[in-house]
Amino acid sequence: MPDFFSQNYRYIGILAAALTMFGFLPQIIKTYASKSAKDISLLTLLQFACGISLWIIYGIFLEDAIIITANSVTLTTLIVLLYFYYKYGNQGGE
Repeated sequence: MPDFFSQNYRYIGILAAALTMFGFLPQIIKTYASKSAKDISLLTLLQFACGISLWIIYGIFLEDAIIITANSVTLTTLIVLLYFYYKYGNQGGE
């Protein structure tokens, strides 16, 4: 089994990146549909934004396109969620 991973580590990275890139999408959809962000933690979003930004810097340092691209897309989806957080705030949906 270790040979499988050592030979295919790039594909594992791509799969991990794909799953991570759209990790906030269900929350974005739910927030948009309910027009409410009352259950979202701003501190958590800001913590993720800082972490993702550091991953992008790390990816740039390594010149790793997968790390840079995946985290840039993730940061973009997080920014959308932050927009909805401020737009809808603690409002309840209809």
